[in-house]
Amino acid sequence: MTAIAPPPSLNATDDLWVFGYGSLIWNPGFAFVEQTPARLVGAHRALCIYSMVHRGTPERPGLVLGLDHGGACQGVAFRVAASRREATVAYLRAREQVTKVYREAMRPVVLDRDGGRRANALVYIADRRHPQYAGQLTLDEQLHLVRQGHGGAGPNAAYVLATVAALEDHGIRDARLHRLAALLRDDDVAAALPP
Repeated sequence: MTAIAPPPSLNATDDLWVFGYGSLIWNPGFAFVEQTPARLVGAHRALCIYSMVHRGTPERPGLVLGLDHGGACQGVAFRVAASRREATVAYLRAREQVTKVYREAMRPVVLDRDGGRRANALVYIADRRHPQYAGQLTLDEQLHLVRQGHGGAGPNAAYVLATVAALEDHGIRDARLHRLAALLRDDDVAAALPP
């Protein structure tokens, strides 16, 4: 696994790259000057985090994405102007670190549109020691949690479907996530049928 650099300095003078692999792709929530497809090596996208705030509750947890160890992840890198660096990092910490289930780090990513140029990007990696780390769940377990999950940001199913749509918009296919989304779409179709 690639060595993890310390979290970004708030007062650095360089532009900041942020790597999105889930909801940051379709809802970054911060101003950026550029976005490009990017690849992170050493971690993969996984529904491995119990959500008890944004997409679930402690009584009925949902399930959200994290970067888990091993493999690679195709996502989107956002370049933030140096003048917006401090505000962006503060925003992301408030959004992603509500329960401290992620480790904030700087990791190298390959920027696809720049002929394979590398940049260090801010990433949020699943903390396997955190009680909200779900690990590898079966498709049935994932489906159950996503169906029941509803938190402050809305239904868990909407999160999964929006993420899959955003991945497709960027030409990215994630077989496990797409399989789950197909089952959730089947739920929607069945619910719309007359009794």
